[in-house]
Amino acid sequence: MSARHHRHDTSPFGSDRFGCAAERFARLFGTPRFIVAQTGVVIAWIAVNGAAVALRFDPYPFILLNLLFSTQAAYAAPLILLAQTRQADRERLTAEADARHREEIAERHSEMLRELRALVAEEGHQ
Repeated sequence: MSARHHRHDTSPFGSDRFGCAAERFARLFGTPRFIVAQTGVVIAWIAVNGAAVALRFDPYPFILLNLLFSTQAAYAAPLILLAQTRQADRERLTAEADARHREEIAERHSEMLRELRALVAEEGHQ
């Protein structure tokens, strides 16, 4: 049995730019910083368009804001799902690699135990 290092396989999705970007996007969406920033933008949007008559660009009922939320959701959901799929695939491959590694270790331990028993038996005959 060869002495090879334990390594984890990479995702079959690869490290393509789109997949990596989807993962970064999903990671960003899950941060308090993003939620606070988006909340600030929404509050400012409503304040400007609800109170500042001279600056209004999306008057009540804020149709443009609603369109932006819908667009964000339309892109966010599939990108987050893609990132989750890639992560689940990495976890599966890691679990498979760990199982193979444990089998190799068990095989090596069994081999060493057989060798030890043979040595003990050999010593007993002398």
